[in-house]
Amino acid sequence: MRLHITSFISRYARSCSMVAVTLSICLASLTGEAKEPVRVFILSGQSNMVGAGKVDGGSTRWGAEFLNPTVSVYAGDYDPDKDYDSIEPLKTLKLDQFGGVHPTPYPSGGVRVTRGWIEVKETGLYEFRPGYGGSMDNVMYVDGIEVHRKAIGQEPVRCEIKLTAGKRVPFKITYFSKYADGLGWIVRMDVPGTLATLVKHQGMYPFLMNESGQWTSREDVWYRGVVTATGNRPLGISGGRIGPELGFGHVIGNHFESPVLILKTSQGNRSLSWDFLPPGSERFEFGDEIYAGYKDSPLSWKKGSEPEPINWYAGKQYDDCFQAAHEVLKEFDQQFPHWKGLGYKIEGFVWWQGDKDRYNEAHAARYEKNLVHLIKTLRDEFEAPGARFVLATLGQTQKGSAEGNEKRILDAQLAVDGTSGKHPEFKGNVATVYTHPISQGGASNSHYNGNAQTYMDVGIAMGQAMIELLAQ
Repeated sequence: MRLHITSFISRYARSCSMVAVTLSICLASLTGEAKEPVRVFILSGQSNMVGAGKVDGGSTRWGAEFLNPTVSVYAGDYDPDKDYDSIEPLKTLKLDQFGGVHPTPYPSGGVRVTRGWIEVKETGLYEFRPGYGGSMDNVMYVDGIEVHRKAIGQEPVRCEIKLTAGKRVPFKITYFSKYADGLGWIVRMDVPGTLATLVKHQGMYPFLMNESGQWTSREDVWYRGVVTATGNRPLGISGGRIGPELGFGHVIGNHFESPVLILKTSQGNRSLSWDFLPPGSERFEFGDEIYAGYKDSPLSWKKGSEPEPINWYAGKQYDDCFQAAHEVLKEFDQQFPHWKGLGYKIEGFVWWQGDKDRYNEAHAARYEKNLVHLIKTLRDEFEAPGARFVLATLGQTQKGSAEGNEKRILDAQLAVDGTSGKHPEFKGNVATVYTHPISQGGASNSHYNGNAQTYMDVGIAMGQAMIELLAQ
């Protein structure tokens, strides 16, 4: 399967809005036209499906970077027309502790303005996030440049700034309400491989950011995460990590006129041949061991002996993950009131897993059989016999050079692809994305070093593969 990652950017740079979706739904209601159901895609696997792609360099509580901070209190409520630099304050307090978890408390009695100096240890591009909760309502200047502004009731608007190691520059924070403190976070924004660097400084994935340099979200594609990577929100950047759902969701969202739900149910450090073992899987022998079938415990035991159960069983993660998905779908209108009455259709499953199975020869040898059974079982369980299935290989595993268990896993993943001919029943409805050419280094057990490009490109590739299957 040929995958054109770069063509996606030019073809799908547009971003839809919930306004358009809502208008189309209302128009359909007025005209009596049939409403399209929400298209559902269920994503699952282990830790790399959970997601470890870094959004930025990671926020840290500020403190040592700030030198000689003081807070001044001015009479009255905040007035945007006043120049507080030219007004005599009621009082000024030197802040012995700024940042951290226990900053020096600010005095009350008026508008608070904090001033001082900043000196960073590393040259780079930085973003400042002053305040917490109500104290985020402020404007912050660094070296005369507005780097943060959050009006009361509004979303924050931030601008990164380049700072030079060892060079002191002034800062000023003016608070808009009675909430003010020395809490804050500083973020390095130009760390190689992070999403912020890729988008802002390398021009990649422009659809993820608006003209103001703020992350965007699209409400025609909704993200619902259960078990881990939880959330119920429009698809976009939330938190410091991304998984393949972000790239996948944009591709799929641009394909459908109807709304899309990305339902992700995943857990790290889990194997298909034990934790995710599908219902109906039977015990099998390997060497002098008996390996667990579905609901058996423990993982294995010597032939001729009686197994002594542990506090886990084969298929426990399968049950937990997909039961959680069922709960969401069972309460669809309550979970997604903006789509009430539309109903849904399960269009496809997406699977990215295999790392843990490669540490056990028996599990690696059984992987193809279990993968085939997983595909069929999920379609039966969710009553979606026509749902397409896309899976991705481990990024570090290369055709022609893989050996041992790594090769067994890769061969199994490639075998179920509908074009391989080994499983004719999967022709036109199962696709395997070979990720080695698009992985940016690292391995599955190191989460590809957190490189966001790997997660974006794997997600985009799986989305393209899904669309090709849907067209057949």
